[in-house]
Amino acid sequence: MQLTDKIYYVGVNDRTKHRFEGQWHLPQGVSYNSYLVVDEKVALIDTVEADFFLEFLDKLHAVLGDRKIDYLVINHMEPDHSGSISLLRKYYPDVKLVGNKKTFGMVEGFYGEPTADDVEVTDGSELSLGSTTLQFHLVPMLHWPETMVSYLKEDKVLFSGDVFGCFGALNGNIVDRDMDTESYLPEMERYYAAILGKYGAQVLAGLKKLAPLEIEMICSTHGPVWTEHISTIIELYRRLGAGETEEGIVVAYGSMYGNTQRVAEAIAEGAAEAGVRKIVVHNLSVSQPSYVLRDIFRYKGLAIGGPTYNGELFPVVNDMMERLCGRKVSNHVLAAFGGFSWAGQAVKILEKYNERMKMEMVDAPVEWKQGANPDVLESARELGRRLAAAVKA
Repeated sequence: MQLTDKIYYVGVNDRTKHRFEGQWHLPQGVSYNSYLVVDEKVALIDTVEADFFLEFLDKLHAVLGDRKIDYLVINHMEPDHSGSISLLRKYYPDVKLVGNKKTFGMVEGFYGEPTADDVEVTDGSELSLGSTTLQFHLVPMLHWPETMVSYLKEDKVLFSGDVFGCFGALNGNIVDRDMDTESYLPEMERYYAAILGKYGAQVLAGLKKLAPLEIEMICSTHGPVWTEHISTIIELYRRLGAGETEEGIVVAYGSMYGNTQRVAEAIAEGAAEAGVRKIVVHNLSVSQPSYVLRDIFRYKGLAIGGPTYNGELFPVVNDMMERLCGRKVSNHVLAAFGGFSWAGQAVKILEKYNERMKMEMVDAPVEWKQGANPDVLESARELGRRLAAAVKA
């Protein structure tokens, strides 16, 4: 699939994997994007996961025929992009790897020692392909330490690696102008929350560093090639990196026998009574964590709770709190709730977690013993109203 007179898309779709990185749900699959720049020299930008190498090889041959690949540019060493390096070198033994110092440390660890002909680049380095030039920019911790992006100067194309990637396989069309992108933008938010959510400061630094580049096409390693929506996705990343939210509330809970669920529903009712229109309720025993994280990144308010379980916080709630503590989510308003049968710990543990997250906490969490009686439910509605007031403020 030809993107410009010199750039070809040679990526593949994965519609069989259930979970990305072994944990993030993939109901619509995912793409592994790779690109060929065909000039006097041929540069391949990233590879694909090794399971799809034969399909990948067919695509390379369809574009190149018997022509060799001169350079393999490695923007990111995660195996869904670097996994075909060893196989590629068997079919293209003269290919030179292009990466930075940290890249080659990982190449050795994953695939064996680099060769003397490989090309080590630094920030701002350039590589001539003939009439076009690749320029390299290091963007560490987006989201691995070796991560870089490659910019084809003459065509104003940014090969961005995982940055601006999203979940979802590509359905025939590759470029945003040729497709309905409505389903991909929420999946970009979910991808960010799951994969890059810890690195907000680095995201903002990377955007600032790349701002001087004139970009007419963004070719990431997952999802569509972006042309018409470039300003939209850059703004989406800026907003997420800065921790900016919109008016809305996520109510997330775990419940064994229904009492915590009733309290969660009452909190949502109270928030609705107070005029909040966007309210999302997640049962953490059912909702896949990446969707919960996406919604928490999106909305200002979070009410979270669960029962005390063996003297600890209910496991699925504890898991979500650990995930939140590992991400940039401090710019939120938090309401806590939790029940117990004989020894209350859930609310105390939630408050302890917030010492790490540093959210603004709504006063008077709801804690109850045994059943969620009418007084408890009214307290929950009031907590929802107070959370709504803080969110709307």
